[in-house]
Amino acid sequence: MSADLMTLSSTSSVIEPARFREALGHYASGITVISSLDEGEPVGFTCQSFYSVSMNPPLVSFSVKSSSFSYPRIRRAGRFAVNILSAEQEAISNLFARQGADKWKDVQWQASPLGNPIIPGSLRWLDCEIHAEHAAGDHLIVIGEVRALNVKETTASRPLLYFRGEYCDIAEQSTQIHASQNR
Repeated sequence: MSADLMTLSSTSSVIEPARFREALGHYASGITVISSLDEGEPVGFTCQSFYSVSMNPPLVSFSVKSSSFSYPRIRRAGRFAVNILSAEQEAISNLFARQGADKWKDVQWQASPLGNPIIPGSLRWLDCEIHAEHAAGDHLIVIGEVRALNVKETTASRPLLYFRGEYCDIAEQSTQIHASQNR
């Protein structure tokens, strides 16, 4: 058996958080900003745990830490937008990943049909109402029913991705792969 192969010998074994995070880091994920308007103030956070749930009805989901400062305000609003970030929006992702800062201070936004903040330059956005919420470990799984979305093409063409603890660009990765194959 390889020294790199770790197995659990019993159900009582504990998986170390650092090893768990490192293993999951090998799964590339897109980056979004979940946003809402609470008592007239925009609120939002960076999220990479976004995914589709159902086509009929159209449902999406994201996970958020139970201790999140932003999510209770989104819950109170009962609705949210998913801003799917483009490769050009790394700074937006970093800004909305911070806690306690005035994230919206220098960010222009437009109201969605439900009134949620939409960040210009995003590849797409989805406007959702909270459909369900489930506790799962130290996170909440939030399911939203999509009520509106944009289908307009933007000048941005590539998604912002996160892989192995850093942002990555699929165009850059593709170029590197082709270059190494042509050697």
